[in-house]
Amino acid sequence: MTKKVKWGVLGAASIARRRVVPAMLQCEVAEVAAVASRSLTKAQEFATEFGIAKAYGSYEELLADPEIEVIYNPLPNHLHVEWSIRAASRGKHVLCEKPISRTVAEARRLLRARDEYGVKIGEAFMVRTHPQWLRTQALIQAGRIGKLRSVMGFFSYFNVEPENVRNSMEYAGGALLDIGCYPIKISRFIFEDEPRRVFACIERDPSFKTDRLTSAILEFSNGQSVFTASTQLTYYQRMQFFGTQGRLEVEIPFNAPTDKPCRLVLDDGSNLYEGGSQTVETVPICNQFTFQADLFSKAVRGEGEVPNPMEDAVANMAVIEAVFRSAETGKWEQPERV
Repeated sequence: MTKKVKWGVLGAASIARRRVVPAMLQCEVAEVAAVASRSLTKAQEFATEFGIAKAYGSYEELLADPEIEVIYNPLPNHLHVEWSIRAASRGKHVLCEKPISRTVAEARRLLRARDEYGVKIGEAFMVRTHPQWLRTQALIQAGRIGKLRSVMGFFSYFNVEPENVRNSMEYAGGALLDIGCYPIKISRFIFEDEPRRVFACIERDPSFKTDRLTSAILEFSNGQSVFTASTQLTYYQRMQFFGTQGRLEVEIPFNAPTDKPCRLVLDDGSNLYEGGSQTVETVPICNQFTFQADLFSKAVRGEGEVPNPMEDAVANMAVIEAVFRSAETGKWEQPERV
């Protein structure tokens, strides 16, 4: 049996407490062995809550722990690259939350750090490891909807709290970086291609200055992807894939449930009004964050590859950056080639 990989959690972020660490308690290969916070009390409370052996009152102390092999970095977006590079410089492998950076230039710095320090670094796009997305990819590759030509995505929630980091320009908040990155990632994954150009429209919050409503078109060589992301609309998410002979819908694409099966809807379009043409596939109950940590841990042990390597993270950031640029210029923009 593979020896468990010891992980340290950098900060006590909400996503770590609500989703990632509880999921990692079910891992076969990953073990959360330490947590750090700028407040020792917070770190100790976090450690007690999840039965973690060590708690540190500074990030530096965690990085200095020789037993820790992997750092999970869920810090606010503007701190992703800085602290991931610091971790790599101490010989730690890093799984960093999405978006990996604020710019392509930052992402390239992290890519160079990975190579310089000889560690593994991945972007925590947990959706990439979920069986519903592996099944979606397989169905489309098998021609179940004919030739894929169009992707439509939507991801939104409502949050107008001034103190929330997602509403801070300083902390690199806003809809595109927080959630718009998901339909971009999935579109690239399913098309198995990079968009040639993008066009976007952004509406910014008058107080926060963050993008609160962002829509974009991504033009691929074999089709198009259109998506909307918002931080000030009702909570909703959906991804649909349209082909020459059918449609595939992923019911809950990003925040997949952990207490019930996921559903994929296949529709051949022959019965528009009564739904008789639809078939539903279910994907068994699972936790994508558990898969993510175990797969990364296996990569650390030399068993498989990092699910979302830095090369892919740089490419995804190049599309995000082009979307921002298009909204400013009002023109089609080409993502930087990586």
